[in-house]
Amino acid sequence: MRQWTWWRTALAYGALLAVIAVVLQWLQFRLLVHTHPAEVYLALFALACMALGAWVTLRLSHRPPLAPFEVNTRAQQSLGISDREFEVLGLLAAGNSNKQIARQLEISPNTVKTHVARLFEKLEAKRRTEAIGRARELGLIR
Repeated sequence: MRQWTWWRTALAYGALLAVIAVVLQWLQFRLLVHTHPAEVYLALFALACMALGAWVTLRLSHRPPLAPFEVNTRAQQSLGISDREFEVLGLLAAGNSNKQIARQLEISPNTVKTHVARLFEKLEAKRRTEAIGRARELGLIR
């Protein structure tokens, strides 16, 4: 019986201390709001913006997956783009330089330049961005 009383007394004092701590925190918060209202409102606005940003991120990240991309093989054949040129086109679209493409395909940089020049002719383009845009229009790349 004595042990039960000791626990009850400890819990009562603990609860009383918790209530006192909450009251002191509340009073300190009231003082803070009265002495620094602009900072408090700015912090509340920042929290609201953060919550809105998190909500928007969650909404946008749960979009349905894109439909699988199918290469327009008719356009590739009608333009006469070889398989190797098609590989080079894909690597161009990924933003690789001629040297990077040469390393990845294990060919000479001069061979890459030749493939790029032929792609420009076949896609009727003068620069890389134009060729990539035209290839996307034709459904050759995503």
